[in-house]
Parts: sequence; C-alpha cells; structure tokens
Amino acid sequence: MPLNLKTYTEHFTNPLYLESGRILEPYDIAYETYGELNDDKSNVVVICHALTGSHHCAGVYEGDKKAGWWDNLIGSGKAVDTDKYFVICTNVVGSCFGSTGPMSPAHPHHNPYRYKFPVVTIKDMVKAQIILFGKLGIHHVHAIIGGSMGGMQALMFAVHYPNFASKIISMATTHATQPWAIAFNKVAQESILKDADFKGGYYDSQTIKDKGLSGMAVGRMAGHISFLSYESMKSKFGREYKSTDGLYELFGKFQIELFLEYNGYNFTKYFDPLSYLYITKAINIYDISRGYDSLQEALKKISSELHLISFSNDQLFKNFEMKEISDALLEIENTNHTYVDIDSDYGHDAFLVEVEKFENNIKDILESK
Repeated sequence: MPLNLKTYTEHFTNPLYLESGRILEPYDIAYETYGELNDDKSNVVVICHALTGSHHCAGVYEGDKKAGWWDNLIGSGKAVDTDKYFVICTNVVGSCFGSTGPMSPAHPHHNPYRYKFPVVTIKDMVKAQIILFGKLGIHHVHAIIGGSMGGMQALMFAVHYPNFASKIISMATTHATQPWAIAFNKVAQESILKDADFKGGYYDSQTIKDKGLSGMAVGRMAGHISFLSYESMKSKFGREYKSTDGLYELFGKFQIELFLEYNGYNFTKYFDPLSYLYITKAINIYDISRGYDSLQEALKKISSELHLISFSNDQLFKNFEMKEISDALLEIENTNHTYVDIDSDYGHDAFLVEVEKFENNIKDILESK
C-alpha cells in the first residue's frame, strides 16, 4: 500500500504557557502523517524526533532523493507498519523546519524573534504536541516512539500525560541529561557563538544557507564523535587515507576527517544556528524528575506500558542511564515495563542505523495485546 504521506502546518492563536513562566503566541506546528486513521482513532502511533530531526520521518518528497530519517523503521510492511497504523510526527517548537522557532516572525512586527524567543523545554515541546492532537480530535494513542531527544519526549508524555498512550517506547536516552552530553553541547554552542559570521545572533538566514557557518560545522563534528564509537569509527573508516592526498601534506586527510568535514559543513546549510542553541539548551536542562521529590516520585505517575531500549556502546547516553530508569521503576514496583539493552558497537546513532537489531522488538510491542 502507498505510504500516504501528507504534510501540514497548524496555526494556534491561543497562548502556549511555557515551563519558564513565559508564553508563546501565536505559534505554528508542522507535522506529517502516514497511513490511514481508522474510524475509532485507535491506530495512532506518534513518532518523536531527535535534536536535528524533523516531522519528515519516512518516505521521500517529490523531486527529493533523501528519505525521512526513520524510513527504515516506518512504512508499508515495516516495524511501524503504515498499512496498520496512522503515524504522526510533529516538528518540535524551537526547531527550524516549519514549527515556530527563534527565526520565526514575532507578532505583531514580524521581525524574527532571535534572542527574544523564550527558552523552551522538552516538557513544553510535548505540551504543544498534546494541544495539536487535541485540535485533531486525538485524545488517546496506541503508542509513542522516540530515540535520543525523541526518547526524552516519550518519557515526558509518560510522566505528564499518563493516560494519553497505551504504549511508550523510549530509546537511547536518559532520565536527566548528564555532564558528558552537556559538555559536547557546550563545544557546539561556543563554536557557534564565537563565529564572526554568526554576528551575535543577527545573521542573515539566506547567507548562512548559502555559505554555511564554520563554527557550527566544528561543533557538529564534535557531536558526530559522540554519535559514533571507537569501534564503529574503526570498522567504518580504519586508517584509510584519501588516495589523492600525500601522507606528508600538512592538510592531507584520513577518511574519518573527510566524513566529519562533510557532515559538519553540510549540516550548517540546512539547520538554523539559533535553533541549535535553543534545542541544545532544552536537552541540557531536561530532567523528568524536575518538580518531583525524586525520580521514583516522577515515575509513579506513569500508567502506560513503558518499554526502554538502550544500546550497549552508546557513548552519548550510556546504557546504564536507561537501566537506572528501569531500576527505579522496579523500586516502586512498576511491573508494566520492559528494559532491553541491544548489543551494538555502532554508538548512539544505532537507533537510526541498526534498525534490524530492534525492529522485531518494536513490532512485538505494537502488536501485543
């Protein structure tokens, strides 16, 4: 069956009350749907994206070659089967792919918000999605699935909207961002802020899209190191040297260097630097126990069936961070959860790349009664 990919933008005029005490109004949320909604709306699966992801998680746009970022998981006959499920993926508030973010026109004068944009949290991103689903007449969903920052959102849904989803699958994430991940984000943030072309946040968007931003590219390179692992870099690149470069040329390059350069510089032409600063801020301050006396107290709110999936060689969110959530759930005698650690040498990005290692887990969870 066809994927039935449809893209929408929903406009909201009511204020979005943020965790910081500030408000965002008006605001837009871009989202994409796949498959068909059944009559009783019981087949909805929500997909939550990671830091640099978007609402385009599957399929290919007309005239485009690159498929959505989780196309290997979502589609006809795949683990998240669009012949059975109606899949919705929204672009988070603060991003730069259609939802309201720091470069969106601010009401009423229509100049970009830039630094006047309020700090948004993972909880705010989820709240905005709940408001969207309410507007679409969807008040309960079959499942929510997310990895990395998407996994943070999935856990936020579990704690703050306990009756919204029957099943929640959170992958490659943590209950609170730890210093190791914050440190990588700091390198990226400083690299952006210290780039003269960033112009203190008053850059021209089109210039950045055309030329890129070298500081942001450097920060993204650091990010890519945290997404991979010692083992995956060794197997993927080894010590392969660019064949046309002399070994004793000062700027001759290894294949790993070319990989980091290509991904770093390419990224800056399609992702907005202020969005990057705002979203990494949201990730840094993320903590599902904020407002509760302990992690256990927060987890007591959960009534959905919760499934936790970590990856053995995840360097960004270590597998034991996911196990800590499972252990805390066991302490409060929550037996309605599972935890599995997927054996993988790939690193953090295994949740995007090595789908074959966990797709049956996803399929079984979605289909189990």
